[in-house]
Amino acid sequence: MRASRFAVLGLLALSCRAGANDSSAAIGIGGLELTRNDAVSMDAEDLYLSRDEVRVRYRFTNRSDRDVTLLVSFPVPAVPRDLPDYLGDRPPPDYGALGFRTTVDGAPVMLDYVERAEIDGRDVTQRLKELRWPLRWSLVDFEYAGNFIDALSEASRAAFTREGLLRRSARHERILPAWNLVTHVTRRQMFPAGRTVEVTHRYVPLAGGSVGGGLDPEYRDTEHFAQTRGKYCIDRGFLAAFDRKLGPRPPGERPFYGEIWLRYILRSGANWRGPIGDFRLVVDKGKPDSLVSFCMDGVRKISPTRFEVRKTNFEPQGDIDVLIVDWAPAP
Repeated sequence: MRASRFAVLGLLALSCRAGANDSSAAIGIGGLELTRNDAVSMDAEDLYLSRDEVRVRYRFTNRSDRDVTLLVSFPVPAVPRDLPDYLGDRPPPDYGALGFRTTVDGAPVMLDYVERAEIDGRDVTQRLKELRWPLRWSLVDFEYAGNFIDALSEASRAAFTREGLLRRSARHERILPAWNLVTHVTRRQMFPAGRTVEVTHRYVPLAGGSVGGGLDPEYRDTEHFAQTRGKYCIDRGFLAAFDRKLGPRPPGERPFYGEIWLRYILRSGANWRGPIGDFRLVVDKGKPDSLVSFCMDGVRKISPTRFEVRKTNFEPQGDIDVLIVDWAPAP
């Protein structure tokens, strides 16, 4: 995927000061995923990304002469061990509250939610159940983990650390659980022989964000800005529009702004037979005057807030990260 840049200027009311630099992590959720197979092709994917909703419509065709039933899952990533550093006083996300809705040929289907504890891809769920340790824990409310770890002897802590279930955190100056909580949203899908099936999927994204500071001119020689610029393909046009909005005023007198981060796991589309025949992406920045930037070539504006990408025989090589910048109204 070649990185191309796109940027537009914008405005949204914010109640926080730009200097607060309060941030939260964006957690990417993607489309339907299954074990790579030679029977079912993804003929089309129509994807809509916004801060309020993700919508995607697929057309799949079973190219074989027999019905195929597959376990299909949504690639919901692990809750990172360091996520509480971003969450502040909020608990870890509850994926069941994101409003996942799926239809097959127009009829709604039921989904299963399975939570597992994993360490570097290794499933330790059963081991934790044997120990009667919780799968879900958070530094926000350390009773999840603190009660059982604090009750362990030093010898037991050392043994479980060697086993890999616990880890010593220099940052937090204590022993912490070593596992990530991984949610699998799954269902069984039957693909009839020789037929095309339409599947739709929608949910509320887990957007992250930051209140001001990171994009200001005085921070553009930092490693953090270099990483942000590369991740969202921020170009000179984006920065020029951003600087025009800031104006010549010194820090502390500039307009307030906030960043919104969206992530979509697109690589799941590479698990089907062949490339995605017809791929369409629409990114909606929400407000006509907002700034938006993401890495994709062939971007064209189709409305005051929406930008479209179309591809044929598309083989995703990475995921999509979207940066939206909103501005507070003038006082």
